[in-house]
Amino acid sequence: MMYLPGFDIGAMPNHLNRSSIIAPIARGRRKFHRQTVMISRSDCVLEYTGEQLDEADGEIIMALIFFARPHPMGAPVPLNRAELLRKIKRSTGRNDYRWLHARIKAMTEATLFLEAKKRDGSTRYSIGRTVAFRIIAGFTYDDETETYSYNLDPRWVQMFSNKEYSLLDWDKRMQIGRGHDMAKTLQRLVATSSDLVQRYAMDWLKLKMEYASPVRKFRGALAAACNELERLGIVATWRIEVSTKGKPQLALWLPAPG
Repeated sequence: MMYLPGFDIGAMPNHLNRSSIIAPIARGRRKFHRQTVMISRSDCVLEYTGEQLDEADGEIIMALIFFARPHPMGAPVPLNRAELLRKIKRSTGRNDYRWLHARIKAMTEATLFLEAKKRDGSTRYSIGRTVAFRIIAGFTYDDETETYSYNLDPRWVQMFSNKEYSLLDWDKRMQIGRGHDMAKTLQRLVATSSDLVQRYAMDWLKLKMEYASPVRKFRGALAAACNELERLGIVATWRIEVSTKGKPQLALWLPAPG
């Protein structure tokens, strides 16, 4: 039997946090990917089939992972829907339960293939090539007991191995203001590295965030997101600068530890 490592809520594998599988998309009709190679780093290939996921979906996934920790991976996990909704700071009305059901259903239908690479380009491990990897392996309702349960694929353990995961400050994440999903995306991204100064190419960030509007609007949205992170102390300061190659990039300074 395999178990996830012990951690608090807010954990997600680094390869997922660095990719575009979860993005700060606008409300409305979602893009549907079919074996799409998602934006990621060069040390990972991630192909995804399913609806584009947003930051709320990411929070559902992190909550489901957290609740599954005491259980053997692959075994049914009881789901207290009200507890999950409260964890992600949602109400517990009828519409919220419908929304949660729809999002879990979408993630149960979604599949991905992930190949992690070594520095020399060879494969370190791959997941989902021969047997489909579903973000949520199963979601059931028992009419007799009126209870919900879900299953996670045991291969989640492999993605969390060697401490290759980020652990977010969940309290600060829940304080990020409404309409600032881009700030949530950046919080997940900066958590993947211990570097106190991090730089990201603007064109890569725009692709990763599935942002379709012009660059001018993207710069404005990105500035608002960075200001929100600075307000909460997730970053100490930031600026948009020009790289040594003459390309615009985002520079973020994280608070010194302690």
